[in-house]
Amino acid sequence: MTRTETRVRAVDTGADDRAAVAALLAAYHARTEAEKVAHGLQAEGPLAPAYAAEIADPAAAFAGSSVLIAERGDEALGMAVLRVPPGVAGMDEGAAAGDAAGDAEIKRLWVDPGARGAGVGSALLADAATRARAVGAASLRLSVWDWRDDAIGLYRARGFQVAPSWESRERLVCLRLPL
Repeated sequence: MTRTETRVRAVDTGADDRAAVAALLAAYHARTEAEKVAHGLQAEGPLAPAYAAEIADPAAAFAGSSVLIAERGDEALGMAVLRVPPGVAGMDEGAAAGDAAGDAEIKRLWVDPGARGAGVGSALLADAATRARAVGAASLRLSVWDWRDDAIGLYRARGFQVAPSWESRERLVCLRLPL
């Protein structure tokens, strides 16, 4: 798989793309929850209701956000959720308490393990940055678990810089990309 074969597009989570987005979210949350258990942050148990709701109804969970999907042919390889805060280019939905004025945020980024290393994550980041710039965001931010060295390496290689934390959960590294 090469970078030129990966296409990124915004999807309609309430229609044709719902199953692909739900499957990617299910894989993302399963891996994340297993890692949290392995790193002693939580005990094994059922998926948190908020995460289960994302999988069950991505359209409702990410209303006001752009859900991006990376694909090769008709195979979904990865996804990202881009949230733009109120006041940036007239967008009035999607922000949460603590959002810095002018920051867009990647809330989920997942690449299928079989597609990693082929530019899928880079393509998703580039598309999200382009969309954030287009609506006037000053920067693009995200948080990542500190044990995800490969992901942190990707973000740093794409220009993200460690930023003061806006997260209340320990072990999350906050990164920001000036746009």
